[in-house]
Amino acid sequence: MRWIRRIGLGLVSIIVLAVLVGAGYEAVGRRRAASEFPVQGALVDIGGRRLQLDCRGSGTPTVVFESGLDMSGSESWATVHDSIAGTTRACAYSRAGIMWSDASRDAQTGKQVAEDLHSALAKAGERPPFVMVGHSLGGPYIMIYTKYYGADVAGLVFVDPSHPDQVSRFRSLTPVTLSESIKPYRLPSRFGRFGIVRKATAADSAPPQPIHSVRASAAYASTSLPAMIKEVDAFDQTLAEAGTFRQLGERPIFILTATAPLSADVLTTLKMTAAEGRVYQQRWLAMHDDAATWSTRSQHQSVDAGHSIQYERPSVVIAAVRAIVDSVRVDQLRAGTAAR
Repeated sequence: MRWIRRIGLGLVSIIVLAVLVGAGYEAVGRRRAASEFPVQGALVDIGGRRLQLDCRGSGTPTVVFESGLDMSGSESWATVHDSIAGTTRACAYSRAGIMWSDASRDAQTGKQVAEDLHSALAKAGERPPFVMVGHSLGGPYIMIYTKYYGADVAGLVFVDPSHPDQVSRFRSLTPVTLSESIKPYRLPSRFGRFGIVRKATAADSAPPQPIHSVRASAAYASTSLPAMIKEVDAFDQTLAEAGTFRQLGERPIFILTATAPLSADVLTTLKMTAAEGRVYQQRWLAMHDDAATWSTRSQHQSVDAGHSIQYERPSVVIAAVRAIVDSVRVDQLRAGTAAR
């Protein structure tokens, strides 16, 4: 029996050593992340926790960028932020737990996201009117923001946005749900403090995303991953909430739809054939056609690019945002003239 106890003690010692080494590796990694990739903009206290908010430039209306479901936060807009800030005020931020922002104990629903963003903008002294720009899941997020804070929103830009009805419309094409697709990441996310996530997400390139953004996102992945999973867990609730508000009135909106063929990797992930992938894209385009009916002043453009249009075709996103900014400015001039 002694040899069994010795083996057991040996295994325990190895596990303890691995935990200690992993924790040390993670601690060093977090210190390096803070040093090499410091906070962009400022950390805004919204009541016991802080959100990172990076506002640049000057002018009105203020453009507010909302990232999609990823771990890059404000870095998702690195290819377009400065260009927009060259002509008006432009703010990008990171949601709760993502990148530099403090995590939240609450469920990360679309309503919670809207409340957080509204608080951060107000506490930072950023004033409406706002032009909201949302990529992917950021589309429903900015719709929910407009639902609750509509007086602040003068226009919207949707960059290949998610749609409230997409789950039901895609069900016959793919058996893969969002929750199922992230299952492999759930267990590692719980052990981020032991270096597992950091080791797995170390990256040098992910073109066409800027290398600095890739490295910054990887540096904070161990804390960002659990926060992203919380958004996945609230995904159905977020889409349902967004689906209750589909009337934007006369606000000018611009919708960009990615139309490049789905890659082999995406088809494999979704367990679809190439033919099913083409039907998938037809339904995606149809949903964006539907979204264009939510405003009496809408523009809809198909873009030969993948889902992250802001990386592959940043000039297209910049042009769309500037078009809506210009429309809002015309509205402001007319309103000012009428008030005299």
